[in-house]
Amino acid sequence: MSVALASQLREGTKKSHTMAENTGFVSCFLKGVVDKGSYRTLVADLYFVYAAMEEEMARLADHPVIAPIAFSELNRREALEQDLAYYYGADWLQQIKATPAAEVYVDRIRQVAKESPELLVGHHYTRYLGDLSGGQILKNIAQKAMNLGGNDGLHFYSFPEIADEKAFKTTYRAAMDQLPIDQAMADRMVEEANHAFHLNMKMFQELEGNLVAAIGKVLFGFLTRRQRAGSTEAVAA
Repeated sequence: MSVALASQLREGTKKSHTMAENTGFVSCFLKGVVDKGSYRTLVADLYFVYAAMEEEMARLADHPVIAPIAFSELNRREALEQDLAYYYGADWLQQIKATPAAEVYVDRIRQVAKESPELLVGHHYTRYLGDLSGGQILKNIAQKAMNLGGNDGLHFYSFPEIADEKAFKTTYRAAMDQLPIDQAMADRMVEEANHAFHLNMKMFQELEGNLVAAIGKVLFGFLTRRQRAGSTEAVAA
Protein backbone atom coordinates (compact mmCIF):
# COMPACT_ATOMS: atom_id res chain seq x y z
CA MET A 1 0.00 0.00 0.00
CA SER A 2 1.39 3.42 -0.93
CA VAL A 3 0.45 6.74 0.68
CA ALA A 4 1.07 10.37 -0.29
CA LEU A 5 3.98 10.60 2.11
CA ALA A 6 5.72 13.61 0.53
CA SER A 7 2.76 15.95 0.98
CA GLN A 8 2.08 14.59 4.46
CA LEU A 9 5.64 15.34 5.49
CA ARG A 10 5.51 18.81 3.96
CA GLU A 11 2.23 19.72 5.66
CA GLY A 12 2.97 17.89 8.89
CA THR A 13 6.29 19.67 9.51
CA LYS A 14 5.33 23.24 8.53
CA LYS A 15 5.16 24.42 12.14
CA SER A 16 8.49 22.81 13.04
CA HIS A 17 10.08 24.28 9.91
CA THR A 18 8.97 27.78 10.92
CA MET A 19 10.19 27.29 14.48
CA ALA A 20 13.61 26.18 13.24
CA GLU A 21 13.90 29.24 10.99
CA ASN A 22 13.04 31.48 13.94
CA THR A 23 15.80 30.25 16.23
CA GLY A 24 18.29 33.01 16.99
CA PHE A 25 21.15 31.41 15.09
CA VAL A 26 19.20 30.72 11.90
CA SER A 27 17.42 34.06 12.02
CA CYS A 28 20.77 35.87 12.27
CA PHE A 29 22.21 33.69 9.52
CA LEU A 30 19.39 34.54 7.14
CA LYS A 31 20.02 38.23 7.87
CA GLY A 32 23.69 37.84 6.97
CA VAL A 33 25.04 37.84 10.54
CA VAL A 34 27.43 34.90 10.51
CA ASP A 35 30.26 34.30 12.97
CA LYS A 36 32.93 32.07 11.41
CA GLY A 37 33.72 30.37 14.73
CA SER A 38 30.09 29.39 15.31
CA TYR A 39 29.68 28.41 11.69
CA ARG A 40 32.62 26.02 11.65
CA THR A 41 31.27 24.41 14.82
CA LEU A 42 28.00 23.87 12.97
CA VAL A 43 29.88 22.31 10.04
CA ALA A 44 31.59 19.93 12.46
CA ASP A 45 28.26 18.98 14.05
CA LEU A 46 26.72 18.38 10.65
CA TYR A 47 29.65 16.13 9.76
CA PHE A 48 28.86 13.83 12.68
CA VAL A 49 25.15 13.84 11.83
CA TYR A 50 25.63 13.08 8.14
CA ALA A 51 28.36 10.52 8.77
CA ALA A 52 25.94 8.60 11.01
CA MET A 53 23.05 8.99 8.57
CA GLU A 54 25.01 7.86 5.54
CA GLU A 55 26.63 4.94 7.35
CA GLU A 56 23.21 3.69 8.42
CA MET A 57 21.68 4.28 4.98
CA ALA A 58 24.51 2.26 3.40
CA ARG A 59 24.06 -0.54 5.94
CA LEU A 60 20.35 -0.64 5.09
CA ALA A 61 20.91 -0.48 1.33
CA ASP A 62 18.67 -3.52 0.74
CA HIS A 63 15.84 -2.37 3.00
CA PRO A 64 12.62 -2.02 0.95
CA VAL A 65 11.73 1.34 2.49
CA ILE A 66 15.22 2.83 2.69
CA ALA A 67 16.64 1.77 -0.69
CA PRO A 68 14.25 3.82 -2.90
CA ILE A 69 15.31 7.15 -1.33
CA ALA A 70 19.02 6.40 -0.85
CA PHE A 71 20.15 8.68 -3.67
CA SER A 72 23.95 8.84 -3.57
CA GLU A 73 23.81 12.25 -5.28
CA LEU A 74 22.57 13.71 -2.01
CA ASN A 75 25.40 12.46 0.20
CA ARG A 76 27.07 15.27 2.15
CA ARG A 77 29.87 13.59 4.07
CA GLU A 78 32.61 14.14 1.48
CA ALA A 79 31.57 17.77 0.96
CA LEU A 80 31.66 18.38 4.71
CA GLU A 81 35.12 16.83 4.92
CA GLN A 82 36.35 19.36 2.35
CA ASP A 83 34.80 22.21 4.31
CA LEU A 84 36.31 21.00 7.58
CA ALA A 85 39.75 20.84 5.98
CA TYR A 86 39.28 24.47 4.95
CA TYR A 87 38.20 25.67 8.41
CA TYR A 88 40.42 23.50 10.61
CA GLY A 89 43.31 22.39 8.41
CA ALA A 90 44.53 18.96 7.34
CA ASP A 91 44.23 17.53 10.86
CA TRP A 92 40.56 18.55 11.18
CA LEU A 93 39.46 15.12 12.37
CA GLN A 94 41.71 15.40 15.43
CA GLN A 95 40.36 18.86 16.25
CA ILE A 96 36.60 18.51 16.00
CA LYS A 97 34.23 17.16 18.62
CA ALA A 98 30.47 16.86 18.47
CA THR A 99 28.58 19.24 20.73
CA PRO A 100 26.14 17.68 23.25
CA ALA A 101 23.15 18.43 21.00
CA ALA A 102 24.88 16.84 18.01
CA GLU A 103 25.65 13.75 20.09
CA VAL A 104 21.96 13.41 20.97
CA TYR A 105 21.07 13.79 17.29
CA VAL A 106 23.56 11.11 16.23
CA ASP A 107 22.33 8.77 18.98
CA ARG A 108 18.77 9.15 17.73
CA ILE A 109 19.78 8.31 14.17
CA ARG A 110 21.62 5.19 15.37
CA GLN A 111 18.69 4.15 17.58
CA VAL A 112 16.10 4.56 14.84
CA ALA A 113 18.26 2.69 12.31
CA LYS A 114 18.51 -0.22 14.73
CA GLU A 115 14.98 -0.33 16.12
CA SER A 116 12.76 0.98 13.31
CA PRO A 117 14.76 1.73 10.13
CA GLU A 118 11.71 3.05 8.29
CA LEU A 119 11.77 6.14 10.50
CA LEU A 120 15.10 7.17 8.99
CA VAL A 121 12.98 8.47 6.11
CA GLY A 122 11.79 11.28 8.37
CA HIS A 123 15.38 12.30 9.13
CA HIS A 124 16.44 11.92 5.51
CA TYR A 125 13.62 14.15 4.28
CA THR A 126 14.24 16.82 6.92
CA ARG A 127 17.93 17.22 6.22
CA TYR A 128 18.56 16.43 2.56
CA LEU A 129 15.51 18.00 0.95
CA GLY A 130 16.06 21.09 3.08
CA ASP A 131 19.71 21.28 2.00
CA LEU A 132 18.78 20.94 -1.64
CA SER A 133 15.94 23.46 -1.46
CA GLY A 134 17.74 26.29 0.31
CA GLY A 135 21.35 25.44 -0.38
CA GLN A 136 22.15 28.08 -2.96
CA ILE A 137 20.54 30.89 -0.97
CA LEU A 138 22.37 29.89 2.22
CA LYS A 139 25.63 29.52 0.32
CA ASN A 140 25.37 33.06 -1.03
CA ILE A 141 24.59 34.45 2.43
CA ALA A 142 27.53 32.63 4.05
CA GLN A 143 29.89 33.54 1.21
CA LYS A 144 29.12 37.23 1.54
CA ALA A 145 29.02 37.33 5.34
CA MET A 146 32.35 35.54 5.80
CA ASN A 147 34.09 36.96 2.71
CA LEU A 148 34.68 33.54 1.21
CA GLY A 149 35.75 32.93 -2.37
CA GLY A 150 34.33 30.30 -4.71
CA ASN A 151 33.38 27.11 -2.91
CA ASP A 152 35.93 27.60 -0.12
CA GLY A 153 34.29 26.30 3.04
CA LEU A 154 30.95 26.02 1.25
CA HIS A 155 31.02 22.63 -0.51
CA PHE A 156 28.18 21.50 1.76
CA TYR A 157 25.76 23.57 -0.30
CA SER A 158 26.89 22.26 -3.69
CA PHE A 159 25.33 19.23 -5.38
CA PRO A 160 27.52 18.71 -8.47
CA GLU A 161 25.83 15.43 -9.40
CA ILE A 162 22.38 17.04 -9.56
CA ALA A 163 21.97 19.08 -12.73
CA ASP A 164 18.34 20.05 -12.22
CA GLU A 165 17.37 20.49 -8.57
CA LYS A 166 13.67 21.00 -9.27
CA ALA A 167 13.47 17.83 -11.37
CA PHE A 168 15.41 15.89 -8.76
CA LYS A 169 13.06 16.97 -5.97
CA THR A 170 10.13 15.78 -8.09
CA THR A 171 11.84 12.39 -8.48
CA TYR A 172 12.58 12.25 -4.75
CA ARG A 173 9.00 13.02 -3.76
CA ALA A 174 7.67 10.47 -6.26
CA ALA A 175 9.96 7.83 -4.70
CA MET A 176 8.65 8.69 -1.25
CA ASP A 177 5.05 8.38 -2.40
CA GLN A 178 5.75 4.87 -3.69
CA LEU A 179 7.33 3.54 -0.50
CA PRO A 180 5.71 0.28 0.68
CA ILE A 181 4.21 1.67 3.90
CA ASP A 182 0.75 2.08 5.41
CA GLN A 183 -0.82 5.19 6.93
CA ALA A 184 0.21 4.22 10.45
CA MET A 185 3.86 4.17 9.41
CA ALA A 186 3.43 7.43 7.49
CA ASP A 187 2.13 9.04 10.68
CA ARG A 188 5.17 7.79 12.59
CA MET A 189 7.48 9.15 9.88
CA VAL A 190 5.90 12.60 10.12
CA GLU A 191 6.30 12.47 13.89
CA GLU A 192 9.95 11.49 13.52
CA ALA A 193 10.55 14.27 10.98
CA ASN A 194 9.22 16.76 13.52
CA HIS A 195 11.57 15.26 16.09
CA ALA A 196 14.43 15.71 13.59
CA PHE A 197 13.55 19.40 13.32
CA HIS A 198 13.62 19.60 17.13
CA LEU A 199 17.08 18.01 17.21
CA ASN A 200 18.30 20.50 14.63
CA MET A 201 16.89 23.37 16.70
CA LYS A 202 18.80 22.14 19.74
CA MET A 203 22.04 22.31 17.75
CA PHE A 204 21.23 25.84 16.60
CA GLN A 205 20.37 26.93 20.14
CA GLU A 206 23.72 25.69 21.39
CA LEU A 207 25.44 27.92 18.86
CA GLU A 208 23.44 31.01 19.82
CA GLY A 209 25.61 31.65 22.87
CA ASN A 210 28.75 31.74 20.74
CA LEU A 211 27.07 34.00 18.19
CA VAL A 212 25.84 36.46 20.82
CA ALA A 213 29.31 36.55 22.37
CA ALA A 214 30.89 37.24 18.98
CA ILE A 215 28.41 40.01 18.19
CA GLY A 216 28.95 41.48 21.65
CA LYS A 217 32.71 41.47 21.14
CA VAL A 218 32.37 43.32 17.83
CA LEU A 219 29.95 45.83 19.36
CA PHE A 220 32.22 46.37 22.37
CA GLY A 221 35.17 46.95 20.06
CA PHE A 222 33.14 49.46 18.05
CA LEU A 223 32.03 51.37 21.14
CA THR A 224 35.57 51.37 22.53
CA ARG A 225 36.88 52.85 19.29
CA ARG A 226 34.13 55.48 19.39
CA GLN A 227 35.03 56.40 22.96
CA ARG A 228 38.72 56.66 22.10
CA ALA A 229 37.91 58.81 19.10
CA GLY A 230 35.76 61.03 21.30
CA SER A 231 38.53 61.39 23.85
CA THR A 232 41.03 62.31 21.15
CA GLU A 233 38.67 64.93 19.75
CA ALA A 234 38.12 66.38 23.22
CA VAL A 235 41.88 66.69 23.83
CA ALA A 236 42.39 68.29 20.42
CA ALA A 237 39.66 70.82 21.19
